[in-house]
Amino acid sequence: MTDTRHPDIEIYIKNCSLQQIEDWLNSCADALIVGKKSGEISHYTAVFAEAKIPVMIHEKVVGKAWCSVWFDGDATPWATDLECARAASAALNTQIRCIASGWQEGDDPDEWWKVENGETSQIQWHTQ
Repeated sequence: MTDTRHPDIEIYIKNCSLQQIEDWLNSCADALIVGKKSGEISHYTAVFAEAKIPVMIHEKVVGKAWCSVWFDGDATPWATDLECARAASAALNTQIRCIASGWQEGDDPDEWWKVENGETSQIQWHTQ
């Protein structure tokens, strides 16, 4: 993991409802604007220090237990996916996973961080 800010952030949240995730986002953002919802995909705009970041929550991905939360921008309170995963895990009291590196060509797509109960470990997660 590098110290550079990731261009976007994506985490996977286990066993949380859309409402729980929205509540967490509201606690992190200066504002959370609800956008369109289409099936299992909900769109939002999160405002962090006046920067507007599109956020997409995709429910029931990688099996029915997981929700993907994708921040389409780098002006979040977290510089990396792992920082976001740690914050989400602490706030939601659940397991969070994120890719082990800011994605670059040649990276192992199955190498992930697992964050749970304050512990962080690298795992192999075959999401396909």
